[in-house]
Amino acid sequence: MLRRRFLAPILLLLAVLGAAAVVYAQLETSDRGIPPIDSSGTLEITGIHVDVGAADAQSARYAGWRIAERQGFRALWANMHNVPINQAPNLPDSTLDQIVSSINVEHEEIGPNRYIADLGILFDRARAAEFLGVDGGEVQRSVPMLLIPITVTAGTATGVELRNAWQRGWATFRTSQSPIDYVRVSGLGVDPMLVNASQVVRPGRGWWRNIIDLYGAADILVAEVQLQRLYPGGPARARFIARHGPDNEVVGGFTLTALNSDGIPAMMAEGVRRMDEVFSTALAAGRLQRDPSLNLPPPPVELAPEVPIAKPTNIANAYQVQISGKDVKIYNFAMAHLRTLPGIESATPQQINPGGTSYVLVAYRGDIASLAAALSARGWQTDYSGTVVHMRASSDNPPPIPPPPPPVQPQPQATTPPPGKQE
Repeated sequence: MLRRRFLAPILLLLAVLGAAAVVYAQLETSDRGIPPIDSSGTLEITGIHVDVGAADAQSARYAGWRIAERQGFRALWANMHNVPINQAPNLPDSTLDQIVSSINVEHEEIGPNRYIADLGILFDRARAAEFLGVDGGEVQRSVPMLLIPITVTAGTATGVELRNAWQRGWATFRTSQSPIDYVRVSGLGVDPMLVNASQVVRPGRGWWRNIIDLYGAADILVAEVQLQRLYPGGPARARFIARHGPDNEVVGGFTLTALNSDGIPAMMAEGVRRMDEVFSTALAAGRLQRDPSLNLPPPPVELAPEVPIAKPTNIANAYQVQISGKDVKIYNFAMAHLRTLPGIESATPQQINPGGTSYVLVAYRGDIASLAAALSARGWQTDYSGTVVHMRASSDNPPPIPPPPPPVQPQPQATTPPPGKQE
């Protein structure tokens, strides 16, 4: 018996410790957190393919990087001026060495005397602006937008609770040339508790205001990917959906595929690039307008001292009218009588049941006995109790609607004969 007395408290304590461990694990696990790169001071061009041969591997690699710098500057100049690459100017290698910030190796194969690679070139924004023909390389940008990446796979929606390819794609995306001012979360600290898949479906504006204020944003963007695999490690298909605002308004979407699991990171990187284009197009079209409900409500207005108001002498009373009938015709005629009855200010249906009893809330200037008598005068059978009036037709056909009152004819005015004409 003593053992049973202590069994329930021990189980309760274990349950509390287990819940605390789950929350702690969600906040302190090392399997999350991808800090986004800072690309505000660089301009990037990616996907430059080089295939160079030389006397040795080191010379081939150096020559390949030289060619990538030249092609990268021409490609960046053409992109910023929206012209073909053959119209871009050439810069000497000494100048390129001064404006190139770094070289990003996307893929490379090094042989004894050959170098094949896909490279990305990062240019220093301030130094390259003069040669690109733009003022500081700046672009017109949106208001700060809090970006929430959501991955839906195997029936589970995940944000930044665990590291995933979709979050990594956004963390490594260079936003310097995008017109969207993204505010990206790292997944560390309280990010998994505040910015997750459950939050994007919450309509409460107060909580949204707190979140965007905490992250220094002014609006919300949700980048969702629905990932489906044919079998583990096999082909994958991803549906990308771009959403905006606290109400999850869809602004666009597209579909990409990968041959196997090894191709998913590249597919996610391409998905980030194309989703940025979707957001940029929506911004240019004026579709990313901030929801006014995200603004703080105005402070309450101080009211002047209340002045006693005389009570109106003719106040409408609220009554419930129950209409019983066999078909919709009786209900329609009853509503027509109620709306045309003198003294009725409003007749609002509460529950419509044409084949049984319908309930209507009316506002009537008078007592309930007068209301029942007025309906009886129009041919309805009525009875009342408390604040409820029950009306029904005496036969299968409802009473006819009385004709409207005749228009008032103007009275002829008496004319006075002019002076001098009186007899």
